[in-house]
Amino acid sequence: MRSTPSRRATATGALIAAAAMLAVTVQSGSATAADTPSAAPKAQVGTQANPGKLPADLSPAQRTALIRAADADKAATAKSLGLGAQEKLVVRDVVQDRDGTTHTRYERTYAGLPVLGGDLVVQETKAGVTQGVTKASRAELKNVDMTADVAPAAAEKQALGAAAAEGSKKTSAERAPRKVVWMAQGSPVLAYETVVGGLQHDGTPNELHVVTDASTGAKLYEWQAVHTGTGNTQYSGQVTLGTAPSYTLTDTGRGNHKTYNLNRGTSGTGTLFSGSDDIWGDGTPQNAETAGADAHFGAGVTWDYFKNVHGRSGIRGDGVGAYSRVHYGNAYVNAFWQDSCFCMTYGDGAGNAKPLTSIDVAAHEMSHGVTSNTAGLVYSGESGGLNEATSDIFAAAVEFYANNAQDKGDYLVGEKIDIRGNGTPLRYMDKPSKDGSSKDSWYSGIGGIDVHYSSGPANHWFYLLSEGSGAKTVNGVNYDSPTSDGLPVTGIGRDKAALIWFKALTTKFSSNTNYAGARTGTVAVATELYGAGSPEVLAVEHAWAGINVGSRPGGGNPNPGKVFENAADVSIPDNGAAVTSTVNVTGIAGNAPSTLKVDVNIVHTYRGDLVVDLVAPDGSVYNLHNRSGGSADNIVQTYTVNASSEVANGAWKLRVQDRASIDTGYINSFKLTFP
Repeated sequence: MRSTPSRRATATGALIAAAAMLAVTVQSGSATAADTPSAAPKAQVGTQANPGKLPADLSPAQRTALIRAADADKAATAKSLGLGAQEKLVVRDVVQDRDGTTHTRYERTYAGLPVLGGDLVVQETKAGVTQGVTKASRAELKNVDMTADVAPAAAEKQALGAAAAEGSKKTSAERAPRKVVWMAQGSPVLAYETVVGGLQHDGTPNELHVVTDASTGAKLYEWQAVHTGTGNTQYSGQVTLGTAPSYTLTDTGRGNHKTYNLNRGTSGTGTLFSGSDDIWGDGTPQNAETAGADAHFGAGVTWDYFKNVHGRSGIRGDGVGAYSRVHYGNAYVNAFWQDSCFCMTYGDGAGNAKPLTSIDVAAHEMSHGVTSNTAGLVYSGESGGLNEATSDIFAAAVEFYANNAQDKGDYLVGEKIDIRGNGTPLRYMDKPSKDGSSKDSWYSGIGGIDVHYSSGPANHWFYLLSEGSGAKTVNGVNYDSPTSDGLPVTGIGRDKAALIWFKALTTKFSSNTNYAGARTGTVAVATELYGAGSPEVLAVEHAWAGINVGSRPGGGNPNPGKVFENAADVSIPDNGAAVTSTVNVTGIAGNAPSTLKVDVNIVHTYRGDLVVDLVAPDGSVYNLHNRSGGSADNIVQTYTVNASSEVANGAWKLRVQDRASIDTGYINSFKLTFP
């Protein structure tokens, strides 16, 4: 068996958001958005992070200078990366470590057209030496047929049909379909991107992106761009707000973030909250200013968290505040972030009695903006689940950071807004399945469910890494977090867990990162921060294994059960027939278990080409992987299969087929574990 080569660190909702504030009407016991202490616990194990690898606190001017420098060098960078003559780089973002290491995120164009799924991150030392490149797609961008056989009108019709199928109202194309090169899956092709406006079935604004093959007319992909998350507030008590001297909810200390009253409208900006004094709301939903104060406060503490903890000045890092809109629609039970307006919007909940303006909802929505301006995780499939989890992760981090006596930090999402009407939270991070829909652990089909539910495993990972498994009480809330393999996980503290996720989001993840890529990226970041083999790196690996993404470090399973393995290499023909690796199971009485562990180790230059199935002795097929994974290369993954209907003994096969050209590889090993 050949050893598996080290894998490249690969990597872009309605309900939760925020932006900025300043000061007014302070009384004893009030919480301020300006000097909020972190309530995160001390690290439970390990040592301090390498200070040079922490995110640098860049001012907007410093960030602008780095972007200008990268833009001036982009042609030379493209040449050094071996890009083709028709490829150009477009600088999207730059972040920097304190030791001067620079991470520059680029989009690409081909023959002048934007390339969707062509984003990449280049990591350079302070001396300008390239250390690594993370690509959203490993496919080569060349020889793309630029002839469109399908008319734009056909693409628009298809997009409108997709929106209608969702139940959208007042649907219309926001602009004529634009030509793009689609590179997010398989080989790049000429396509149309159509954006459909109007309203979704529940009244949420619609920005449905539909990608249509310009040669065949087939729908290639779709995703939703609307992400559906002194003041006397309803949820945080009496707080200090950032306002303008003329008494408006304009936070002059945080990018001039403004909060507007839509007054039940569903479009436009609304009216900026203003008054004759600096007192806002009375703590009840009947007073229109109350929801404004809650949203404004949540925006401010979220701004402070990203600035003071991660050195990021605003959502885009440019020091510019987004804006908030409250009182959207009538009894609208949601909140959402939109890149197109750079704003957060909040409904008033059922009966207009529970505005969705709590701290964690505000932080959730604003974090969608951070994700859009960094990794750009596409809001569909596994990357969509990671996008949604990112917002939940930082919602929890901000809530603990705020340290508000009326809304203490917890690992519950939306516990104040009573969106279900029975007093329960919207989501649980210690055991996501408690909400009835979210998943606790990864499985091969998780990319096919709603992103709010496929976010569960990543939320669970964050909880396990922060607090560890088992029963415990934090801030008066009882938790009891299981693991997929029944083995324990020891936490390293919320501060470290959030830092690792933030740095992976901004330097390792890209638009198509899936769960396997998230494990790779976070392990790489933990290694940079704390050193190879450190307790933090081991904890990251244990937490991922605890949600069924990869194995325990060192193969760590103290009770491995009975293992059957085939370690012989099997070459996988490029775009050819399926091949198999077989293990013969003997000595197992009765049927296979409902938790059959299938360890797959495939070395391949593009996992998105591959379809991987487990074939039982009677010929039954269990799909493990179906051409997903974005830019990731190898498949090194443990799958859990409910094979309880199968007789255990017999020839089990791992069947692999490469269904696209260019990339190649082989089956490195295949293992079944019976408990």
